[in-house]
Amino acid sequence: MGKPLIGITTYVVPASWGHWHLETALIPYDYVRAVERAGGRALLVPPDEESVEETLDRLDGIVFSGGEDIGENDARDRGELALLQAALARDVPVLAVCRGFEVLNVARGGDLIQHLPDVVGHEDHRAVVGAFSEHPVRVDPSSRIGEVSGVVKSHHHQGVRRIGDGLREVAWAEDGTVEALEDPDKRFVVGVLWHPEAGEDQKLFEQLVEAART
Repeated sequence: MGKPLIGITTYVVPASWGHWHLETALIPYDYVRAVERAGGRALLVPPDEESVEETLDRLDGIVFSGGEDIGENDARDRGELALLQAALARDVPVLAVCRGFEVLNVARGGDLIQHLPDVVGHEDHRAVVGAFSEHPVRVDPSSRIGEVSGVVKSHHHQGVRRIGDGLREVAWAEDGTVEALEDPDKRFVVGVLWHPEAGEDQKLFEQLVEAART
């Protein structure tokens, strides 16, 4: 049996390399390394709300990557919401990271805290823009990700307020911020507010690839 094919959603942003300055579909390569270390084969997926079913026909699992706030890029928002809703309907294994975690909650009818420091009173989740912060999380040991624990790498200023339908909270920061959600009725649907691709813990990607393999 071949390696499971894992899609990774991409950013569409202006980028520069050599003498070129062009609009580009990209992601940090840490996502690709994490998927491939876990035994999957990565496929980069630009946002497109018109080709969702054709995309899912070819994927065994999907990572919804981080990036800008929901509402800042309408094309990406529409494409990712359509892809995620179709993936949930098909029970395709999903790992949703940071922005992806927020997309998952919104897709299920939840809403967001627009600026988390206004609620928690500190900037520990994104102390420096452009650099990961580190903070501990407490994980529900009965959850799908119960083996994940310790200090995580974080870079966000939003959070979830009302939890979406069918999702349950499974991890929290010390300040009470919800750091992970799962859908216990699906094969593997997990969202985390931190960036596991940037850390040393491969467990989430291994769980995604294993679910995609079966």
